[in-house]
Amino acid sequence: QVQLVESGGGLVQAGGSLSLSCVVTSRGIFYRLAVAWFRQAPGKEREFVAGIHRSGHSEYSDSVKGRFTISRDNDKKTVYLQMTSLKPEDTAVYSCAARPTIVTAPIPRDYEYWGQGTQVTVSS
Repeated sequence: QVQLVESGGGLVQAGGSLSLSCVVTSRGIFYRLAVAWFRQAPGKEREFVAGIHRSGHSEYSDSVKGRFTISRDNDKKTVYLQMTSLKPEDTAVYSCAARPTIVTAPIPRDYEYWGQGTQVTVSS
């Protein structure tokens, strides 16, 4: 069984930065998990933000590419999402998800494990 807990959300002004963390508790080896960040704004579908493969390779949605950086620390069993140049459009509940596969996927239904989410609000 895998459990994920996000933290780091909050209120930030447009153009500012914020860093999110996702601590993963797993019975298996954390390194073998592919982890991704998703977000969901009110009235919108949950969308893929960024993902990181078990190898460390990362992927990003076009909307955050160049502004967000995903990374992982296998010793701490934690995945991070560093967000810069934040925009009001980035306001959403951010959740991390994991699956025991080699690579990430941009589809929520492909992920078996989910965190509870953390709110990120960007003011204009």
